[in-house]
Amino acid sequence: MARRLKSSTEGDGDIDTFDYLPSYYSADTLILGCGNPLMGDDGFGPELVSYLAANVSMPDGVLALDTGMGVTRILLDLAIAPRKPRRLVVADAMRLGKPPGTVSLTSLDAFEVRPVRAFSAHQEPTSSLLRELGELGGIEVLLLTVEPERMPEEVSPGLSAAVGDAIVRACDLLRELC
Repeated sequence: MARRLKSSTEGDGDIDTFDYLPSYYSADTLILGCGNPLMGDDGFGPELVSYLAANVSMPDGVLALDTGMGVTRILLDLAIAPRKPRRLVVADAMRLGKPPGTVSLTSLDAFEVRPVRAFSAHQEPTSSLLRELGELGGIEVLLLTVEPERMPEEVSPGLSAAVGDAIVRACDLLRELC
């Protein structure tokens, strides 16, 4: 949803200018659920957002979006946005060598970053872009990850039992954070 923001010149006799911005620009905390629900545990992020919407009352200023496989577009938008969230939580399945279903909430600083010279909506989301949002945009960037049990190479919807059980634990972490 877009909302109309009053421009700096509106109401003082100058030309009226309006910006139409998606609602995620005005969130204090933005949770992005990433992944492909057709590929097993890779659907953790979207499933988490769905569960939050149906079962959890989040405080004002907290917005959770199912970005599916399109998180890069949101990140690129945020990079140039005139207003940014204070905190960005990226929820995704990630192999970190832990037992399946392990939920972790960590800073981006815990991960190695490989510099990227240019960003494109055709690239996979990169930790470099997230780091830029943190350093240049002043956004606290956190990763909410789950260790997947199964990430099939062919279409196979549905979370494993271990990752499905992790959804409630992830919600508890988000409630504490927010």
